[in-house]
Amino acid sequence: MYIYSWVSAAHAIQAEVRLYDRLFRVEDVANAEGDFKDHINPDSLTILSNAYAEPALANDARNQAFQFLRKGYFVQDQDSKSSKLVFNRTVTLKDSWAKEVKKG
Repeated sequence: MYIYSWVSAAHAIQAEVRLYDRLFRVEDVANAEGDFKDHINPDSLTILSNAYAEPALANDARNQAFQFLRKGYFVQDQDSKSSKLVFNRTVTLKDSWAKEVKKG
């Protein structure tokens, strides 16, 4: 795993970053009231189409995991092309379920 830090836009390559989050708004959808579709998180995928990335990422293997500072762990998607890399977040850096539970 590699950790990548800040890079200036002038020295970066363009990338698409897909930020996956939990699929459901409740922790235990099996025991939630109503249909499971009522609990789908509409923000379970956020796509940042004009992100900037460290140029060295273009040379790394697709199966390599990367930590993007303050965002989480990412892997290169099979949709990546040399002209535009695509990265999928696999794990966030901290779990926010505790905050969701407190909101009620």
